Formats: sequence, C-alpha cells, structure tokens
Amino acid sequence: MTLGLTLTPLPAFDDNYLWLLDDGREALVVDPGDAAPVAAALDARGLTLAGILLTHHHGDHVGGVDALRPRLAGPVFGPLHEPMPEPLQRLRGGDIVELLGLQFTVLDVPGHTAGHIAYFAAEAGREGPLLFCGDTLFSAGCGRLFEGTAAQMHASLRSLAALPPETRVCCAHEYTLSNLRFARAVDPDNAALAAYAAWCEAERAAGRPTLPARMGQEVLINPFLRCEQAPLRDAARRHAPSTLAAAPEPVDVFATLREWKNGFR
Repeated sequence: MTLGLTLTPLPAFDDNYLWLLDDGREALVVDPGDAAPVAAALDARGLTLAGILLTHHHGDHVGGVDALRPRLAGPVFGPLHEPMPEPLQRLRGGDIVELLGLQFTVLDVPGHTAGHIAYFAAEAGREGPLLFCGDTLFSAGCGRLFEGTAAQMHASLRSLAALPPETRVCCAHEYTLSNLRFARAVDPDNAALAAYAAWCEAERAAGRPTLPARMGQEVLINPFLRCEQAPLRDAARRHAPSTLAAAPEPVDVFATLREWKNGFR
C-alpha cells in the first residue's frame, strides 16, 4: 500500500533539505549530507531506516551516509558514474528501485554534476507522484553547472518538466525566495509568478518550507523551464544582445539565463 506515507523535509546546514519518507514503521532518506537530523527523526518516530537514495556526489548530499550505516537495514543507491561512499548499488537511467512499496524510476539528469540522477515514483499515494531531484531542479530555479553543459542541463530540465503536473518536486535546497527574485526580474509580467511569490513569502514568514513544489506550478513560473517562450527569449536577448541571435534556440536562452542568474544579486 502506498497510502499513509509521510513525507518530511529535514532541514540541515544553512538551507538543505534531507527528504525522509516513511510508512510509520520503515523510512527511506534522500541525500543525507548530515546524519544527525536523520537519526533524530528516526528515533523520534521509532522508524527503521530501510534505504538511502543519493542523487549526486557533493558532500552536503552524501556526507552523513557512513554515520547512518550502523542503523541501516537496507541498501544505499547512487549514480553509476560518480564517486560515492561505498558500498552501494549503482544506478543509471531506466533502472527501478523498490522501497516502502514504491517503484522509483531512475532518471539521468546531468548538468549540475556529470552523473546526477533523480528518482521518480509515479504511484505514490493520494498526494501525487514523487520526484527527488537533488540539485537539478529547484522551485523557480535550477542548479549551477559545475560539471555538465548547458545543453545537458536544458535537456535534463525538459525531461523533468514533462512529468505529470501533480508531481511533488522534492528539491534539496530552500532556495525558492532567492530564485523568485531572479524569476520576477526576468519575467515581471507573469501573474502566476507574482501569486506564487506572495504565497512562498507567506510560507517562509510563518517558518514553513516552500517545498515540495508541484511540477504544474513550475512549468508556469520557472524561467529555466520556459526557455522556448517569448518573454524569456526576449529577456535573454535584452540581457545579452551581442551574443544571442534574433531568434535564439531555447538551449541558448537557457545558457544566457543561467549565466545571468550566476551573477544576480
């Protein structure tokens, strides 16, 4: 049964979320960069740690794995082509992971890192499908290109945007308000974006997370998912008129927006 699963973002470091999913007895955790909040949640709820899902190799995503191994009653899963804390089961796009009665399809989403993967459960209960996307997609934003190319990241984001609109987007950082400031600078006439920003500001003011987001919302407000649309194309051309053609390709719009965001304050 997939009903009755509880999804919890566990805050860590300055702005990370370590995602905990449990059925009241067993739990999985995604990207445990810090073991302490995971252990505390397991103890508070009396849960057994049934598995760990890793999306990429950065320390704030894998740093707590070894400390959690003594209480781990299942496997660690991670990307095929990245340095990972061993031992683990390595995965590539199309592989299936079964935990807590769910089937997670592995998606290859390079860009932030060269071998980044994501996990998608199409059937995850009444709250909708689940996507654990690490640092590839953020609400109203996307990850920096540390190892991959703009073309890779653009393709990765397009594949995620094609998931069902009710998909719960479980990003690994609470970057939403910062991302929204950039999105509104780029796309100031977007009414859906303005409404979403007001909601997110109220949630953060009340001490609540803005995540998980919904994919249907993201395709309306996230500039990096809308690079083929005129408002984003025109904004990119105004920002970099000497480098973009009169009718630039979406991947070139994406590259310009990502570079613009890198220096945006």
